[in-house]
Amino acid sequence: MQTHQLVLVLDFGGQYNQLIARRVRDEGVYCEMIRGNTKAEEIRAKSPLGIILTGGPMSVYEKGAPQIDPGVFALGVPILGICYGQQLIAHVLGGKVSSAQKREYGQASVILQKSPLFQGVEGESLCWMSHTDQVRTLPDGFSPIGFTASCPIAAIADETRKIYGVQFHPEVQHSVRGKKILRNFLYQVCGLSGDWRMDSYAEELTEKLRSQIGEGSVLCALSGGVDSSVCAALLHRAVGERLSCVFVDTGLLRKNEAKEVEEQFGKRFGKSLISIDAGARFLQKLGGVSDPEQKRKIIGAEFIRVFEEAAKQLGTVDYLAQGTIYPDVIESGSGSAATIKSHHNVGGLPDVIDFKQIVEPLRDLFKDEVRRLGLELGLPQALVWRQPFPGPGLAVRVLGEITEEKLAILREADAIFREEVATAGLQTSINQYFAVLTNLRSVGVMGDARTYDYAIALRAVETLDFMTVDWSRIPFEVLASASSRIVNEVPEVNRVLYDITTKPPATIEYE
Repeated sequence: MQTHQLVLVLDFGGQYNQLIARRVRDEGVYCEMIRGNTKAEEIRAKSPLGIILTGGPMSVYEKGAPQIDPGVFALGVPILGICYGQQLIAHVLGGKVSSAQKREYGQASVILQKSPLFQGVEGESLCWMSHTDQVRTLPDGFSPIGFTASCPIAAIADETRKIYGVQFHPEVQHSVRGKKILRNFLYQVCGLSGDWRMDSYAEELTEKLRSQIGEGSVLCALSGGVDSSVCAALLHRAVGERLSCVFVDTGLLRKNEAKEVEEQFGKRFGKSLISIDAGARFLQKLGGVSDPEQKRKIIGAEFIRVFEEAAKQLGTVDYLAQGTIYPDVIESGSGSAATIKSHHNVGGLPDVIDFKQIVEPLRDLFKDEVRRLGLELGLPQALVWRQPFPGPGLAVRVLGEITEEKLAILREADAIFREEVATAGLQTSINQYFAVLTNLRSVGVMGDARTYDYAIALRAVETLDFMTVDWSRIPFEVLASASSRIVNEVPEVNRVLYDITTKPPATIEYE
């Protein structure tokens, strides 16, 4: 049963869609993202107090383009359409959308007119545009309330029905007043009070887990990372001694990681922690495999098999729990989104599993929300702010075929880089940093001898939500020290590269 005010985000497949949900939650309002073609009656049953239509990659008039149930506009719920969402409003309600003579991509100056949506931001402002099509004529009842030099209808409003649209993207940071515009929609247009807080959400999740699991027993896949640790703490609060945490050493972990996890969580969970050394079987399964998607699927399937075997040794275990979070779901192709990469715990799962159900209590949360939840559950700061580490481990940081030799090289290089970042006091200002063993070998000179060795790539990013990131401007002296140590201390490495690519177009991880 819904216990807090709800905004629904209807997903039409755009690249920034998950950010909309994130920004809404930042304003103290709970939201859920659902498919854009969800029937109006299903939406009504959820009792939303606001609806946001997202961007999308297609033209609304194209055959096969995502469409909305027209009945949504008759629900009497305030609606905000963004980019494709604005065009969809115009298209469905009787206006016209067509290709623009001049496309708009990047920052543009927009003039915003008086409206509840733009309260406090009227006048000229910078916004982020990303569109080829434009609204040409408006449906009955609508008025233009914003324009740019090349887009005469950059924002629309039907004040009577509280239906609004903007051609630009207020959810991205490049839209200078975008946060205020979204807040206006939530509080000025929808009249919300902002009743969603992490402490109340922790209680809701706990009660939901108790209801879902009942008297059953749970096996939690514990990697020692932030997500699985918070998942385990939440489950422990919900079911107590009926929880068993299984830590699998896949042979793909960072230097000394298995030992650290066993020590830290052995103290927290005691006999509930089961540690399994499965390195040999994972490496055997991955032998000769270079394709990153195949790696992820192999690892996902093998994880399940290991957990099934552990469950049989424990006796009857009803549920498998894992720390899937919202970016995992999005990138694995949930809803209208394209598959970017299959996460081992989402798109990498086998079709048949020997558990009654998979429990994923964090799958609606972004990374920073998971951290806040962890603090709310009493986990220590050092654990909550631990460096993120992908479930497939170093398998997706060794490019190409995986071997013991390559893993040993990467472990040492990665440990050096992390040590240098920590020594420089940058570990809390950089959201994620790590080394990658590329599949590139190049000529070098060490002493008087020619070498032909591997290149290590260093990656460090800063982000609010792990869905879009910027590369971190690490001081040159820190990079120089890391590079010098790596080439001098790690055999088989003669070149160090620093990655300065944002996401998008790149992802954080290489595979």
